[in-house]
Amino acid sequence: MRILYVEDDQMNRRVVRDMLSVARLEMSEAPEAKTGLQMIADNEYDLILMDLRMPGMDGLTAIRSIRERDDAKATLPIIVVTADIAADIRDTCLNAGADDVILKPVAMDRLFDAIGRVVATRGDDAQVL
Repeated sequence: MRILYVEDDQMNRRVVRDMLSVARLEMSEAPEAKTGLQMIADNEYDLILMDLRMPGMDGLTAIRSIRERDDAKATLPIIVVTADIAADIRDTCLNAGADDVILKPVAMDRLFDAIGRVVATRGDDAQVL
């Protein structure tokens, strides 16, 4: 499974990369949304992890941009990874097109549970663990 994590904080990317490496999952990194969108255009991914608060373009705008594509990449599974604890943040993300939301700090069990839920819901044949 190839995963792209769009996140401006290098330490957050490192923590998630280390968690995913335990399950031998490949993770590419984008330090901001515009770079992430370009990487999605240029590469093949099975899943996107998306931060919300980044300089320049925010994660919700990036998610909407992905969903507006006119190719198969418009349906890429997207899990928001955020520190935002607003009461309506989950609904806001799902309405923008995200498939799931997990809160920071990221715990390994919550990360793998979210990936498993998204893969199961979409019926993908990808091996997660």
